[in-house]
Amino acid sequence: MEKGIAMATSRLQNEIKKKGPFKSPEEEALLNLLRTNDQFGNRFYRLFREYDLTSSQYNVLRILRGEGKPMPSLEIAARLIQVVPAITGLIDRLEKRSLVVRRRCSEDRRVVYVEITDKALAILKQTDEPLKALHKRLLGHMSRAELKTLSQLLEKARESLSSDVVG
Repeated sequence: MEKGIAMATSRLQNEIKKKGPFKSPEEEALLNLLRTNDQFGNRFYRLFREYDLTSSQYNVLRILRGEGKPMPSLEIAARLIQVVPAITGLIDRLEKRSLVVRRRCSEDRRVVYVEITDKALAILKQTDEPLKALHKRLLGHMSRAELKTLSQLLEKARESLSSDVVG
């Protein structure tokens, strides 16, 4: 208590057993974001593990299924939700499992196209309902308006990164 005023502790403070207040609202918000990402990520990890996939592998397959045609590996890398430093290694692992095939472009041998296989499409089809249920379990308690606001706030938070050089 400071000068007779009770200092309210946030839910995050209690969860991480932080003794004092956060240094700033930005710190609290970022730690909340990181904690939420970690907890949600763990749920996705467990789900994808049931199908012998990592979240990055799922992400590549999701992109290919959505595009509906072979794509250059660098284009896939640009569309990933989480940046993967070695897209070639990721595609190598998918190819070894017969989930994708690679073909060199006939016009430009430097370009490699990646195509999803029927085996991968079958696995994705199996994940569709459990993934939808997980989305509902994680965020279904929020209204459409709250979800829209959350998305807008997260997009606004990422605006600060637009001037950063990714390297």
